[in-house]
Amino acid sequence: MVELASLPMPVSNNAVTVVTVGQRQFVVSFMGIGSGKTFRDTLSDTTVLDTTSGQWRVAAPVPGSAGRLASVAVSTGELAYVFGGYTVAEDGAEVSTPWTHSFDPVSGVFRDRAPMPVPVDDAVAVSYEQRYIYLISGWHDIGNVNLVQRYDTQTDTWVQATPIPGKAVFGHAGGIVGNRIVYCDGVAIRSHADKRRDYAANDECFIGIIDENDSRQIDWRTIDGHPGAARYRMAAAGVVERQSVMFVGGTDNPYNYNGIGYDGRPSEPVDDALVFNVNSLEWTTLSTVGTATMDHRGLVASDGGWLTVGGMLSGQIVTDRVVQYTFR
Repeated sequence: MVELASLPMPVSNNAVTVVTVGQRQFVVSFMGIGSGKTFRDTLSDTTVLDTTSGQWRVAAPVPGSAGRLASVAVSTGELAYVFGGYTVAEDGAEVSTPWTHSFDPVSGVFRDRAPMPVPVDDAVAVSYEQRYIYLISGWHDIGNVNLVQRYDTQTDTWVQATPIPGKAVFGHAGGIVGNRIVYCDGVAIRSHADKRRDYAANDECFIGIIDENDSRQIDWRTIDGHPGAARYRMAAAGVVERQSVMFVGGTDNPYNYNGIGYDGRPSEPVDDALVFNVNSLEWTTLSTVGTATMDHRGLVASDGGWLTVGGMLSGQIVTDRVVQYTFR
């Protein structure tokens, strides 16, 4: 584990991605929530790490009427794309936003793109063939959706792809290797006969094979869950050289944006990594060295390692740390 230059400020639940432009790499962090963890602390900030200089710079804020959290970001070509997220009002009301933007990390310019047909936050986002971006499940205003929404970066259009077969979830994590998407866990809505609905950790995992002739079609299949309890808001990404999807950190106690579990107990991060091989369909648990973190919206590749950018430490402390992991 190596710590890189810290973010300009502590931030958690921020959307992160990495963009390669020629020989340069840029790690980009969008929005999230600051140290106070209240509605006043939702952010619209954009920060960019040039890995050549090793320094962060503050770029223009993400367009929109307010700060938000639980957005997702991925890169395609030389641009980053950031989707959705939700706003938090003083009375606690949360509203999912439809906004889609591209961002050029060199010029610092945002461009408005076609909004999501169904606004979601706390979704999983993956890119395919340097053209398509899939938003998988997530929360929409008052409930989870089972949708898989495919965005075409070339035509700036959306279509609905094959929905997920399992429970609709938010706070799940996943990645893509080739044409195979893997996602796991998150939180589902649980109904009761004698009281209001609540939220329950979900331990389902799936692999989806994108049809190479029609990228709207996804062959979703169940896979074994990973070792241990279901997790929430892990950092995850596909690792092509390992033919695997890697999951880092997260927690086994789902929570709201302040880090306090839906059960009233403070949530604490886990300190290992989970690796799923898309060929053997087997899980491996790896130990990590350093401080455990949770509340992530992605795991990004940089210079041969894997980065978590911000997040929450034990005690629900929002951090400015950027940690690079190397897994053997």
